[in-house]
Amino acid sequence: MPTPRLPGAERGDKPLPDAGPVAPRLKSPMSLAAIPADLQPALAASGMTPLELGGRTLLPIVQGGMGVGISAHRLAGSVAALGGVGTISSVDLRRHHPDLMERTQGLDMGNVPDAKSLIDAANLEALRREIAAARELARGFGLVAVNVMRAVAEYAASVRQSLEAGIDMVVVGAGLPLDLPDLAQDHPRALLVPILSDARGVQLIVKKWERKKRLPDAIVIEHPRLAGGHLGAAKIEDLKDTRFDFENVIPAVRRFLRDAGIERWIPLVAAGGVRSADDIRRLQELGADAVQLGTVFRAMRDGVLGAPTPAEVDVAAAAGLAQLQVPATQAAVAHVESVRAASCS
Repeated sequence: MPTPRLPGAERGDKPLPDAGPVAPRLKSPMSLAAIPADLQPALAASGMTPLELGGRTLLPIVQGGMGVGISAHRLAGSVAALGGVGTISSVDLRRHHPDLMERTQGLDMGNVPDAKSLIDAANLEALRREIAAARELARGFGLVAVNVMRAVAEYAASVRQSLEAGIDMVVVGAGLPLDLPDLAQDHPRALLVPILSDARGVQLIVKKWERKKRLPDAIVIEHPRLAGGHLGAAKIEDLKDTRFDFENVIPAVRRFLRDAGIERWIPLVAAGGVRSADDIRRLQELGADAVQLGTVFRAMRDGVLGAPTPAEVDVAAAAGLAQLQVPATQAAVAHVESVRAASCS
């Protein structure tokens, strides 16, 4: 497998001093099919292209990280078990563990010395447990990722804990993760994925990371108006800026990667406003390799956001993955209604 050249060298520019080889994840012709056999015909019939990432062939579906506690091990493990990328949100996961909640009971009030460090320690332990449980649920299929916000104080500790726990992929948004390669330098097999919103941000990350002898293993392109969470627009009026439209940003990023000679090594994942199989096909035609979905995977019970039941998680995941020809939101709603009916019978 040839060592990829640096983007600057590919264009004929002067190479960066002492840059050395970077370490992207190449798309391998021998990639492992990480999709269950019974779902492979559905994918083939859907007209979608599988995602090649980390030496694996996956469904072109990344489940978005949703905190606090929505994207935990049941959801992430269920999505991965179906051949997609299941994502754990790293924020305040202790709430899924009664013993950790008991240990930190009342510390939120701020009257206890070292309260924050005790809560942080509980959340890091919860993160370790959640990663282990998600990997067990996945049974070797798909990929299990963790989403960490760059803006939070626990960012570095959460990244390190995830890597030490054996996470497949670290996804970072809510800020530019310029230091992510440094945090992961002892874990070269872990996939590193920034969330960005425009071509300028992509260029900055690629140029900064290549100095650290890494390239992103994928890039999530998140539309700040269509996606939820902590987004890449500085002002409300920027939400209407056409530079964020997928029709503009995806081809622009593709051109940059192509000119840099690294296009085939960095898949793009479009995030925001994806509600159906038609949306996925449209975005792949624009140049995306996969899409990120959040809302469709958030099953609601009685109109209240709360911890979904395992049954809700399983079928909400299947709604977005197995039933690729069905608008995902409709399938998820139909499932939740069936769960409600079964529970009342």
